[in-house]
Amino acid sequence: MSEPHVLLLGAPGAGKGTQSKRLADEFDIEHVTTGDALRANKDMDISHMDTEYDTPRAYMEAGELVPDEVVNEIVKTALQEADGYVLDGYPRNLDQAEYLSDITDLDVVVFLDVSESELVDRLTGRRVCDDCGANYHVEFSPPETEGVCDECGGDLIQRDDDTEDTVRERLRVYEENTEPVVEHYRDEGVLVEIDGEGTPDEVFEAIRDEVADAA
Repeated sequence: MSEPHVLLLGAPGAGKGTQSKRLADEFDIEHVTTGDALRANKDMDISHMDTEYDTPRAYMEAGELVPDEVVNEIVKTALQEADGYVLDGYPRNLDQAEYLSDITDLDVVVFLDVSESELVDRLTGRRVCDDCGANYHVEFSPPETEGVCDECGGDLIQRDDDTEDTVRERLRVYEENTEPVVEHYRDEGVLVEIDGEGTPDEVFEAIRDEVADAA
C-alpha cells in the first residue's frame, strides 16, 4: 500500500487534531498542521516574495497574520518532505484549496460532520492547565479533581477563546471562509463525510477504513 495523502476537514472542535494524530500513527505518515509547519519554518527566507517581512517569524512576533502566499510556501515545503501525510488546518479558503491541487495529489478528503450545538458544547467545556498546558473537558475527559491538573497539580482555566460568544464567532468565521472549501471538494465528488459525533474510537475507525480503501 502506498503512503496515503489525506486531507482532514472540519470545524473547530470537530476533532481534527485528535484524529489526525491517530491517523499519522496508524499509517506511519506525517501529521502536517499549518501551526507546526509555521513554527518549524519560521526563519525561512521569504525575501524573494513581495511581502512586508523577510521571515514568517517577523509576522508572528508582530502579532500579524502570516499572508496566504507565505503559508502556501511553507505547506508546500512540508508536503514535499513527507512521503505520506495527513493535512490538518489547511486549506482555509478556496485560493489555498486551488493552490493545494497544484502542488500535490490527494488520495482522500475527509470531512468530520458535527452539529453547531455539539461544537459549542465541546469547545466551551474545554479546560487547559495554566502551568503545563494539558487539555481536559468538563464532560468528555474531566480531571480526577475538579479544577486541578492530573499531570502537575496546576489550576485548570477556561481560555478566553473558549467562551460561548468567542466560540460562536470562531464558528461563524469558519463557516464564512472554510465552508466553501468543503463545498468545493463535495462538488468535485471527492469528499467523504464522516459523522463526527460518535465516540473518538468510532470516528477513527470510520476514517481509517476510508483511508485504507483509498490508499
